[in-house]
Amino acid sequence: MPLREHLRELRRRLMKAGLAIIVGAVVGWFCYDWLFVKLQQPLNHAGGKVNFDEPMGPFNLRLRLSMYLGIVLSSPVWLYQLWAFIVPGLTKREKRYSFGFVAAGVPLLLAGIYLAWLTLPNALNFFLGFAPGGTTQLISAEVYFTFVTRLMLTFAVAMLLPLLLVALNMAGVLSHHAMAKGWRVAVFLIFLFAAVASPTPDAGSMLILAAPMVVLYVVAVGIAWWVDRRRALRHAASSFAGLADDEASPL
Repeated sequence: MPLREHLRELRRRLMKAGLAIIVGAVVGWFCYDWLFVKLQQPLNHAGGKVNFDEPMGPFNLRLRLSMYLGIVLSSPVWLYQLWAFIVPGLTKREKRYSFGFVAAGVPLLLAGIYLAWLTLPNALNFFLGFAPGGTTQLISAEVYFTFVTRLMLTFAVAMLLPLLLVALNMAGVLSHHAMAKGWRVAVFLIFLFAAVASPTPDAGSMLILAAPMVVLYVVAVGIAWWVDRRRALRHAASSFAGLADDEASPL
């Protein structure tokens, strides 16, 4: 496909993903009250409260949280668009894998958010524990919810990275040999990423993120091995059939 066609394809995929996110954000607008109360709970248990320090604050926060929730709700759509752009031109049989990609991607995305939710109380207790006694911990709503949403999106993206490796393998960009050969570098980068992404310096928070990523990387290598093996068998079968046709043709 020429570069212009690639750009058109990218624009078409982005438009579909963007429309899905907007629809999800509309749903998120009506779920804002529930989400606001839910995300406040870890802070309240840690002894803090959110504070709006500007007149536009409540409206801006509702808009942002609605958009974040829209990204989560529309994940089946934009995950499919991502797969369709990375792995184009598949056969009918191979296109079925796109549904498997989405079916695996959505639970992984939700699992990352859940892991971030488990980490959040410890992070708040750690940071708010430095406040001197007798002080009132009123935290800006914008600062608090930015911290929470970034933490959740970081964990969610981390859970999706092994799935992206599988997509690159199916696109013929990355082989299972390269993935298996570079496992030491991959594990090091996973723990480095987990150490940076974890909100607290304790090893527990880092392991909550790093351990699932390592397991998913191993699973991704196994899937890539299976895909490469099937690809090699098809190539060998087609080569054998072509050789047989050449031998059967008259001189």
